[in-house]
Amino acid sequence: MEFSLLCCAVLCSMYGYAGVGLARSGAVPHDVAGYGAGLGLLALTGHLAVRFGAPYADPLLLPVALLLNGLGLVLIYRLDLETPADQAAPTQLVWSALGVALFALVVVCLRDHRLLQRYAYLSVAAALVLLTVPIFFPAVNGARIWIRAGGLSFQPGEFAKVLLAVFFAAYLAANRTALAHTGRRLWRVRLPAGRVLGPVVAVWLISVGVLVLERDLGTSLLFFGLFVVLLYVATGRTGWIAVGLLLAGAGAWAVGALEPHVHGRVEDWLHPFASIEAGRGPGQLAQSLFAFAAGGMFGSGLGLGHSSLIGFAAKSDFILATAGEELGLAGLTALFLLYALLVARGYRSGLALRDPFGRLLATGLASILALQVFVIAGGVMGLIPLTGMAMPFLAQGGSSVVTNWITVALLMRVSDSARTPSPGPGGDVPAAEPDVTAVLVPPVREGAR
Repeated sequence: MEFSLLCCAVLCSMYGYAGVGLARSGAVPHDVAGYGAGLGLLALTGHLAVRFGAPYADPLLLPVALLLNGLGLVLIYRLDLETPADQAAPTQLVWSALGVALFALVVVCLRDHRLLQRYAYLSVAAALVLLTVPIFFPAVNGARIWIRAGGLSFQPGEFAKVLLAVFFAAYLAANRTALAHTGRRLWRVRLPAGRVLGPVVAVWLISVGVLVLERDLGTSLLFFGLFVVLLYVATGRTGWIAVGLLLAGAGAWAVGALEPHVHGRVEDWLHPFASIEAGRGPGQLAQSLFAFAAGGMFGSGLGLGHSSLIGFAAKSDFILATAGEELGLAGLTALFLLYALLVARGYRSGLALRDPFGRLLATGLASILALQVFVIAGGVMGLIPLTGMAMPFLAQGGSSVVTNWITVALLMRVSDSARTPSPGPGGDVPAAEPDVTAVLVPPVREGAR
């Protein structure tokens, strides 16, 4: 099944690549076979790694990730035609190849996801270092999130989110009982003991504080959402969702009011057409909204839109606007369904596991993808202020695509553990489906009541 779906993903990407050439020049691009061969080689590499390293893994995760990556290459190639002096598709293909190579390395070498639990504090130390280093480098487009050396650039926050997911999962798995059943009661809410909740809150505050100094609002929201989701899953208390929403609202208001760069984005969100009324022409957000409107139900067709009007961020922040204009609401819905399928299969893998760390790790990794898609899509569509993040697999960005492939590799490893048949008296039999309520809410020991 996985191999068949991978073939479909490669063919769909080749079809899109050929469609762009036909729309722009009336002929199929001469290198469409080379593009298909390169993408097919990546698919075969990933497939062989899974067959030998994780034979029971979910067969949908790799094909969905490859299809999203392939469609991203098609959209970047289409945008390259508008900027002949800035060709990003070849570089993105190289980064995709590196991401698939690391995917294969993780799947083959990491034989048990529980090994990561031993390196929880090493992970958080590395994450904090990665988050701190960009402060000492010049700001790019108002944010200090890049490390630039020569002609290379590196966004360490992309890798830090995976490391923090490992730490949060390990710490909450080890202390979930104390978090759920100890502490003082305030009105109807039982607050966990400070000695238990303190370390993880301190790490989260340091991470968010560093990100605020770097003016990286998107990653700050991502880390906050990851922390709240894992805390809810670990304790089974729905009150954490309400507390998280209140704190997120208060923090967003404070940063939006006090930080000029973020305040400017909030103003653009509240008044996207203000620059038109002032006679300066439409800004990026206004052009994005115009692109979605022009796409209609079925789009203008690949290669026939006007995404170049958005400006320099068309290949990164606003690449979703190109998809909306040229694929329409139908194509955009298909993209969102692919992301939803990837996230849902990650959650399913977590629900099928019995060990708390694996459960929380799968939930955290899948939540990272879900939150990232929501934050980016919401900003580009004018639902929330812009955050400047990269759409997973779709947008230009080497750090992003490599990190996303590592995330999928970890989900594959967790999925393989969840789906591996458990031995029985008469041979191997499939593992039984766990009770969902038992997975979400850990059993209460008699002594903890």
